[in-house]
Amino acid sequence: MSGAVVTVGTFDGVHRGHQRVLAEVVERARKGGLTSVLVTFDPHPLEILNPPAAPKVLTLTDEKRDLVSAAGVERVVVLPFTREVAQQTPEEFIRRLRAEHALEQLVLGYDHAFGRGRSGDEALVRRLGTAEGFECVVVDAVREDGQPISSTLIRTAVAHGDLAGAARWLGRPYSLLGRVVPGAGRGRTIGVPTINLAPPDARKLLPPDGVYGVWVWWRGTRYGGMMNQGPRPTFAEQGRTLEVHLLDFAGDLYGETVRVDWVQRLRDVQAFPSRDALVAQLERDRQAARASLNR
Repeated sequence: MSGAVVTVGTFDGVHRGHQRVLAEVVERARKGGLTSVLVTFDPHPLEILNPPAAPKVLTLTDEKRDLVSAAGVERVVVLPFTREVAQQTPEEFIRRLRAEHALEQLVLGYDHAFGRGRSGDEALVRRLGTAEGFECVVVDAVREDGQPISSTLIRTAVAHGDLAGAARWLGRPYSLLGRVVPGAGRGRTIGVPTINLAPPDARKLLPPDGVYGVWVWWRGTRYGGMMNQGPRPTFAEQGRTLEVHLLDFAGDLYGETVRVDWVQRLRDVQAFPSRDALVAQLERDRQAARASLNR
């Protein structure tokens, strides 16, 4: 096994701060002829250690894997987070990285700590590096107006519908991977065909329900759309749905996986008194969605 430059962490969101860490890993691996590796966790550690405090996540595992790979990292290792893992000392965890991934350089974010009780801080890891023969590198925060960009900051923005702030700190729009499933087929009968997405994992954080202008990515191509996220009160359906009308696409996507980028919230979900009132509003939504995507 060739030696590796490794980073470790939850990396929820793969935001601009995470991206700086990953860029350091990739660059050091390239210069040293080593393999770039991210060791991450699923589920989020708080789901095991303190379930009531566990946050909704910005990136589910498949989403995170895609983003990290796109950043150039060669190997993404998803470590099941268990109480046994949580009880490992920093020394034990480092030895595991050495044995399983041929760790030669360890790159950490400025605030990262690991091992039992988060005792593996920068000072301890540097001492371990000297003793065990690996290099430790700590990457500083990416800041905006003096504030470090963090997953917590972005979760708050998404939860409150601040998509512009979330996109700025992520370095891209907030998004969701979803599988297209059959729907009721009502959209076609009123001239607004839609794709319906399977309900996302309950751990995934969604912005407030409403109608949104969105981008939909399928097989590397981007399509504009408008998405109804939430119930369908006009049809007395209270369960949350994710239903997208693609503006310039006609085709069958059943069974396909697409990525939806939230761009702008257009309005609240609302009930309409008649079919004609619904159709008229959907046309206004379509125009508003185009305008939001053309900015």
